[in-house]
Amino acid sequence: MLGLEEIKARVREAGGPELLDRLERLDAERVRPPVEAPCVRAIGRGIRPDFDVVLAGGGLSLLFAPVLAGLGLKVGVFERGRAAVSHREWNISGSELAPLTQSGLFRPEEVESLIVARYERGICRWHGGGEYPVRGVLDHAIDAGLLLSESRLRAERRGVAFHDGHSLVGVGEGPEAVRLLFDRTGGGRSEVTARVLLDARGISSPHATADLLCPTVGGVLGGLKEGTAPDELDPRVGDILVTTEGVEDGRQHIWEGFPGRPGEATIYLFYYARARCIRQHALLQLYGRFFERLGRYKRGEPRLLRPTFGYIPGWSRLVPPPSAPGRRVVLVGDAAARHSPLTYCGFGAMMRSFLPGSMALAAALASNRFPLGSIVHDTPLHSVTGALALFMAEPPREPERRDEVNRLLDTAFAALHELGNEVYASLLKDQMSGPDFVRFLQHIAWMRPRVYRDALTLAGFGPLAVARWLGGLSRVLLPRPLSP
Repeated sequence: MLGLEEIKARVREAGGPELLDRLERLDAERVRPPVEAPCVRAIGRGIRPDFDVVLAGGGLSLLFAPVLAGLGLKVGVFERGRAAVSHREWNISGSELAPLTQSGLFRPEEVESLIVARYERGICRWHGGGEYPVRGVLDHAIDAGLLLSESRLRAERRGVAFHDGHSLVGVGEGPEAVRLLFDRTGGGRSEVTARVLLDARGISSPHATADLLCPTVGGVLGGLKEGTAPDELDPRVGDILVTTEGVEDGRQHIWEGFPGRPGEATIYLFYYARARCIRQHALLQLYGRFFERLGRYKRGEPRLLRPTFGYIPGWSRLVPPPSAPGRRVVLVGDAAARHSPLTYCGFGAMMRSFLPGSMALAAALASNRFPLGSIVHDTPLHSVTGALALFMAEPPREPERRDEVNRLLDTAFAALHELGNEVYASLLKDQMSGPDFVRFLQHIAWMRPRVYRDALTLAGFGPLAVARWLGGLSRVLLPRPLSP
């Protein structure tokens, strides 16, 4: 493995000094002790707030803003940089894009203009195991920058006020509204009031307390050799999950690779980890591995065109969920971490959340019904798959067991593939039904009887974790009673 100074030189060469500076700052923020928030005076009764809703954060959760404004609410978006900026592609299936038109934000032809590539099939391939193709999963590459900029334009047309260069540093909650304190990029501070705060700051939120993290690095690359071999870029195929080695240094590294514009692909390298176990320079070291090991995954003369990196939170469902104190702060997006703890498909989760979530929030404001609870999509299936994600975060460290994770995943995906494309795709898209999940478990047990022994590692997570896992399993297996 490269030394730290060698990694810095490699990162500087590939992405310039700006990339190295951003990585070092983000890594430092991750391990820095939390700073006590300034005290903010709560807002009393009878004072008319500046906004109905303030959205803190200008990433994918920006989709809430134009929908809320369209429902007649006064909305402000506050972002520490510039809201609605992205330099990469997001992947999703075509059917999952329907909320963009159902919400009235985009016409079908406008959604079509966001799509930069389609591929025929995706594959999951495990080191030492098989390759398992699936159709209809993450097979559309979306221009994230264009989606966000167009969403901002539509929000502005509906009267949403954007305040770039504002970092939220303090919140004071009263019985009817919250007072928000912002640091301005140019210096000084400002205060605004709102009936509700939507916290969309991702991992930067002090309330983003999910127990899992996926350090992730990569970006849009050019120069990869095209072809049909596993280590070549096939524009017709997306690599959903691929491993090229076993566990090393207590981590199972996983690749993703999705075709984009002609001659380009978005490539990621990530691993699962306990949030409390993230080490110093985690992203920087992962980028070092990315550059060092990329040739094992895809051949060619790669050029990093647009880097992408960050810490993606995940909630195992075996511990209490991320939540904000008080009644009028609502977490959305990565801060809420209600997406799948196994697949981390935040884009798909947001597509399922922003329209019903906006309607739920508008209804709560109309009736003054708070606390509101979570307004983002979740499913009982996550309570079950979270255990596997936690197992991935703490894989066996003994050298003789370095391939155990790959063998377990190979068995699971072989079972999925044998159950057919519909069932296979439904798990990856958070849509698997209870009966199909039972069939999946039975098929795994038939193929790998020791899987139940592996599952007993749950016992090491403590009795409360086991109780939560069993509760989640019961919600998956037992149908909900019909409403009277």
